[in-house]
Amino acid sequence: MGFLKQFFNQTRRPEGFLGKVMLKGMNPGHAKLADWGMAFLPELSPEAIVELGCGAGRNAGELLKKYDRAHVTAVDCSPLSVENSAAYNRGMIEAGRCTVRQGDVSDLKLPEESFDLATAFETVYFWPGLEDCFAQVAKVIRPGGCFLICNESDGTDATAKKFEKIIDGMRCYTAEEIEAALKAAGFSETKSIHHPSKPWITVLARK
Repeated sequence: MGFLKQFFNQTRRPEGFLGKVMLKGMNPGHAKLADWGMAFLPELSPEAIVELGCGAGRNAGELLKKYDRAHVTAVDCSPLSVENSAAYNRGMIEAGRCTVRQGDVSDLKLPEESFDLATAFETVYFWPGLEDCFAQVAKVIRPGGCFLICNESDGTDATAKKFEKIIDGMRCYTAEEIEAALKAAGFSETKSIHHPSKPWITVLARK
């Protein structure tokens, strides 16, 4: 495996030295995309939020700022990501407003119907079986709760197709594919927003 392939594969599950390098760039590298996507959240007053694929922790931190009375549970399959996210949000963890834990979105071991909002930034590309994973998310969201998905790729851009060949197990979905999987998983309403000049997409779903 070439060096570049080894490095970019850290996007999926960061580990070791290369994983640390990847995580160091995640927060600044994804900030504009995440902020763009978060701006489309409807008027909410969530008490409990789950941030899926929390990476280096910045998005969990932004959700804590946006919803200053909410508790955020940040989840990632990578122990290294959990470590980084916990370090980033240490103050909020000590204040009792944030929990960071290792977990697998294909088998979320979280209480059913316990979250008002779920978010997934730059992560569904790697989820094993989109519909089944979305069903896991639906299970832990309360009735009427919201699920936000934000991707840098709309599933058709040339750059994303290139990375699909480099990163093992990566699949870039179109907004239409994501919406179909959400509805099949039990979400009642879906809506997608495309960036006017970039291949970015945000998909919102209601349970």
